[in-house]
Amino acid sequence: MRLLRIGDVGHEVPIVMDERGGAFAVPTSFGDFNQEFWAGEGVQELATLLASGALESVDLAGQRIGAPLVKPEKIVCIGLNYRDHANETGNPIPVEPVVFLKAPNCLVGPNDDVLRPRSATEMDWEVELGVVIAKRCRYLDSPSDAASAIAGFVLSDDLSERAFQMKRGGQWDKGKCFETFNPLGPWIITPDEVGDAQNLALTLDVNGTSRQRGSTRDMIFDVNYVVWYLSQIMVLEPGDLINTGTPAGVSLGHDDVPYLEAGDVLQLEGEGLGRHTNRVVQA
Repeated sequence: MRLLRIGDVGHEVPIVMDERGGAFAVPTSFGDFNQEFWAGEGVQELATLLASGALESVDLAGQRIGAPLVKPEKIVCIGLNYRDHANETGNPIPVEPVVFLKAPNCLVGPNDDVLRPRSATEMDWEVELGVVIAKRCRYLDSPSDAASAIAGFVLSDDLSERAFQMKRGGQWDKGKCFETFNPLGPWIITPDEVGDAQNLALTLDVNGTSRQRGSTRDMIFDVNYVVWYLSQIMVLEPGDLINTGTPAGVSLGHDDVPYLEAGDVLQLEGEGLGRHTNRVVQA
């Protein structure tokens, strides 16, 4: 099952898709894909309705797709979680997950424009597997307990302004929280449909040039470990988003790979996760 939201900014409505690509309206009684939806029985009840054939079909042609999450309490990110990415940026392989946060209002739709900050000099890209939390997680006993806490997976772009991230006092959040710096979607795919989350291809092109080609099998800390680890240092809430790290191929660490400028076009794809197309515009 795939969950997405369509409509103008601020007026999106929830949609559910089946494995054949059919799109259907979510009954208003379910509300939106917010914390209350993920915390309750919404996913299971919606899956039952979808299987029954009782939902009204929707034509997605010409519709804007918004971010599939509504107001997550937090976006938690894992840095340097691929060996090749750590190597290309000149960093040691982490012995524990590197953790930072993004502001929840960074989220935009998978095809929305992204804003190059007025003071930006080193705007960069990071294709990532996103994880949506299904239930409150506090001190999980082991990584094996994490699977039942995952509502689904989503394609995410952890955009970064490297000068602010690394040269303005050493606080990563400074380079991560600009508006529009987390395109997300087009859908959240449930674990039963995604298959093996540790064997998904991730790609990113800039202006048609291949930049990132990786797979989630190359993570240093796998998804279940990341969720377990985070539950030891914070309380994860339903609807929280975890960005699990990016493979090699970013601009950082490569003098011959230019940072993003206004007019550039990013194209991302994740196996089973859909695609993004984002144009960079000047703020």
